[in-house]
Amino acid sequence: MTSPARPRPPLAAVALAAILAISVAWWALALWPLEPTAPEWLLRTREVCFGSTHSGLPHAGGWLLLIGEPIGLIGFLAIVWGEELRADLRRIRAHAAGGVTMAVVAILVVSGLFASVRRVAAASGGDAEPFALNADLPARGSALAPALSLIDQSGEAVSLAQFTGRWVIVTFAFGHCEDICPVIVEHARRARADEGATDIPIFVVTLDPWRDTPDRLAFIAGAWQLEGEDRVLSGSVEIVNATLDRWRIARERDENTGMIAHGSTIVLVDPQGREAWRVEGSPQRIREAIALARVESKASESR
Repeated sequence: MTSPARPRPPLAAVALAAILAISVAWWALALWPLEPTAPEWLLRTREVCFGSTHSGLPHAGGWLLLIGEPIGLIGFLAIVWGEELRADLRRIRAHAAGGVTMAVVAILVVSGLFASVRRVAAASGGDAEPFALNADLPARGSALAPALSLIDQSGEAVSLAQFTGRWVIVTFAFGHCEDICPVIVEHARRARADEGATDIPIFVVTLDPWRDTPDRLAFIAGAWQLEGEDRVLSGSVEIVNATLDRWRIARERDENTGMIAHGSTIVLVDPQGREAWRVEGSPQRIREAIALARVESKASESR
């Protein structure tokens, strides 16, 4: 007597469920409103995965990932396992519990899409809450900034002293860094744009003078979308490391890979050459510091 064949595992339906779950997680990570006090790792993860515009929404590449990933995966599943997927869904729908589950999933997906549309509309339409300063911004400093004189992407010698009388944003990164460094620079650029402070130049001092030689700086500046008076600065290994030490920049270089572990320090130097604010790379804190700098500048101009 032949035993009845065991039903085939619903692998196609499981794959579809996995695609939907991953897509929901991606959309939540990209669009869920975050407080300014959100963990920095979360802010960095969102920035690296989806980029960010001034409204806090993903940039074009981020939207391409959010929309293209589920469409592409579901399309691939339909091509490879189309018959199996339809059979699995019919089997699930044939059971009362399965039908209810499918209805709940459909409702959740539609609700999520509706919430996403509202989030995008609110961010794009300027309905966000007005910007307010955060009490955890470090106190305004008054110590003179250390000396800074290096070579920029044009091959010219540039010193911080040349910019006396102006605010300057100084930060630290390196070209071979593909995760944290582009985010640090983007945070500085975005905060500057948000506050209408495009007249404040950004100085990016390399952490990797071994590889970020002056002849590579123009390429790095382009990759980071620096323009105008923005500078990427390097020089000899000895001079750059001495500069980093003076600026109290902690870092650790792996001699085998050349990669450098470092923080996300951004320093706002005032027109008198003093370290006004020294913050880690949270977009909110950088923006707060620039906002206070603008207030100081306007008060000075009115006197």
